[in-house]
Amino acid sequence: MSDSAARDRDVAETESAFAHPEVAPDRSAAYGDHPDQVVDFYAPRDGRTGAPLVVLLHGGAWRAPYDRAHVSPLADFLARRGFAVASVEYRRGGDDIPQQRDGAESTRASGAGPVAGRWPETFDDVAAAMDAMPVLAARELPGADVRRIVVTGHSAGGHLALWAAARHVLPEGSPWRLPAPPQLRGVVALAPIADFGTAVELGVCGGAVAQLLGGEPDFEGRSAQADPGVLLPTGIATAIVQGVEDIVVPQAVSEAYVDAAARSGEMVGLTLLGGVGHFPLIDPAADACAVVAEEITQLAW
Repeated sequence: MSDSAARDRDVAETESAFAHPEVAPDRSAAYGDHPDQVVDFYAPRDGRTGAPLVVLLHGGAWRAPYDRAHVSPLADFLARRGFAVASVEYRRGGDDIPQQRDGAESTRASGAGPVAGRWPETFDDVAAAMDAMPVLAARELPGADVRRIVVTGHSAGGHLALWAAARHVLPEGSPWRLPAPPQLRGVVALAPIADFGTAVELGVCGGAVAQLLGGEPDFEGRSAQADPGVLLPTGIATAIVQGVEDIVVPQAVSEAYVDAAARSGEMVGLTLLGGVGHFPLIDPAADACAVVAEEITQLAW
């Protein structure tokens, strides 16, 4: 496919994914004092009890203009498939975040918009939300089975989903390290920013990875605590769904993570969808979304 055709496909897929109206949650609950520390809960639409809980982490390059609203149609789609869903908000980067510099070069790519992520707040929030999730979900969705949790996320949210499942292998002294593996059935990461080295090499999302970690002076030390590609093996069942035509987070990023997992002695499933770009994975109108639901089902039930 030519570059022009690939861009046209991406535009059309993006418009389709963002064309769905926002779906209001059944309940919302705070996991902290900041306005972004909130979880939206969607009950299974068939009213079943004992439904597995899907924790959903939205993407958007860890940047403030993208919040959980754009994945609310996906949350509703999964609820209609019989899942209980918890859609997590977290603090992202905005124009108020100082730009870090390496010499004369700003880590914010020209025209890329707000800085990606807040260090350490983005990670503080995901850790806090995951730690609070069993209690919050049991209270807000009493029909959910909090013993069967699958974490999923798209793009930057896919990174956070992989990271949430790897907290027990964080370096000693990390404030987010868990003493034992989290009680998860598994992770389904959708076109995740899963390997920072490859993502930086490819310039994914306008240099978002470097921005997330605060720029070159902090990159190496912070990457050791934030890069799923080095936080292996996790011992938690993990699957990746990736569009072959994705020009936002290319296939090579997912493949680098899968290869790193294999070198660590762990097998990660990789489902490649031909003719699919970045956004159909979260678009309820796209066939790719049904594939995502099936991957979650295989881990949850």
